[in-house]
Amino acid sequence: MVEKEGKIWAIGGGKGGTGKTFVTSAMGTYIAGKGKRVTLIDIDIGGANLHSFLGISRPKKSLTDFFEAGASLNKLAVKTGIDNMSLITGDIHSLASDNIKFTQKLKLFRHIMKLNKHYVIIDLGAGSHNNTIDTFLMADKKIVILEPEITSVENMYHFIKNALFRKLRMSLREYGFKDIVEQMWERREEYNIKSLRELIDSIRVNFSHVGDIIDRELSDFKLCLILNKIRSSDDILIGSSMKSIFMKYLGVDTKFAGFVEYDDSVWRSVRERRPFMLNYSLSRSAKEVEVFTENLLKGKEIKLSRN
Repeated sequence: MVEKEGKIWAIGGGKGGTGKTFVTSAMGTYIAGKGKRVTLIDIDIGGANLHSFLGISRPKKSLTDFFEAGASLNKLAVKTGIDNMSLITGDIHSLASDNIKFTQKLKLFRHIMKLNKHYVIIDLGAGSHNNTIDTFLMADKKIVILEPEITSVENMYHFIKNALFRKLRMSLREYGFKDIVEQMWERREEYNIKSLRELIDSIRVNFSHVGDIIDRELSDFKLCLILNKIRSSDDILIGSSMKSIFMKYLGVDTKFAGFVEYDDSVWRSVRERRPFMLNYSLSRSAKEVEVFTENLLKGKEIKLSRN
């Protein structure tokens, strides 16, 4: 029997270069090592490079074959050289991300959900395009990767704000209230609305019949946060700060799963064509990956010591 344990994880965050692909490959390697069947999906269309972090050649088949030839995802999955783990690459040659039709996207989501794996981990591309956001929203576990620098923080906040706003609009549209969100946001000065959380609260107050719908539809919008490339203990505090910001301005519950230090071994591992978690399994960074992956598996967050 296939395990039902929130198997689809999406790794996002908005900005490129924060380490989403590294985290995806490292977590997948660790989980596969625990005997779980894992499929990684590199859905960074036009810039798919997850295979490089696994030390394998670019797969000849990709999601191009899914969209254009109707190939099943199972037939697109290639071996990674790591027991229990396969890879599907999203290197689509003839389609840009914004040219994938809505029906194509829904078909992809249905097929992802049917994959007979314990875990499906999706490496999202950069940016906040609707296709990227919808893939993030589809996941059982929504994971965001943050680098401790201002542009990364700004891009992540923008990404999560867009995702929550889209989730809200799409949910209310299904119940025939598609215009409420746009109208309230356009009149936000009149309603003294300064944040998305205040918008949601205002809708609850002014449209009481919609409140239960919002609560039900947004109940699964929870985040898991991972800090990457930290260089000091002060950087770790950014994780706690982002938890507070997401709750204060968006009303989003966030678990700070953990962090990993900046480590030159990451790019050396790519150059040596060896998965980081195998090549540097005894490194401090590998142990940090193990900690936050275990937290994600168990629904926990890191315990920070207070000095």
